[in-house]
Amino acid sequence: MVNASPSSHEASRRMARVRQKGTRCEVELRRALHSRGLRYRLQVPLITKPRRVADIVFVSARVAVFVDGCFSHGCPEHASWPKSNAEFWREKIEENRSRDADTGRRLSELGWRVIRIWEHEDANDAADRIAELILSTKKNGTGACR
Repeated sequence: MVNASPSSHEASRRMARVRQKGTRCEVELRRALHSRGLRYRLQVPLITKPRRVADIVFVSARVAVFVDGCFSHGCPEHASWPKSNAEFWREKIEENRSRDADTGRRLSELGWRVIRIWEHEDANDAADRIAELILSTKKNGTGACR
């Protein structure tokens, strides 16, 4: 767990304003999914102890979607390592990456299909990937019957 603190009061205030859910990219993705006739649930806790919440969930298909921020989850295309308070941010981002991998592994073991969308991805392209996964899940009969 990261024990360091933000480098300044202003940095702390700025980070407190960063949205955890309902981000612009998440809302755009939800619109694109809805326009394709896909219906979903939001902010569903799929694992407890420790609690892991998926951003968008297709329960019957058992598909969990996570919309990850490029900075905070260490996007391979856009990740940057801040020079200010570098140790704090490196630990924080590495912790997020580790938690993401653990969540994906645990959900897969429970029979879920996990898809991660980066905030920089085009919402329509991401919605197409998700729709394709849901369709393949239904064709293969791997979704739960609910």
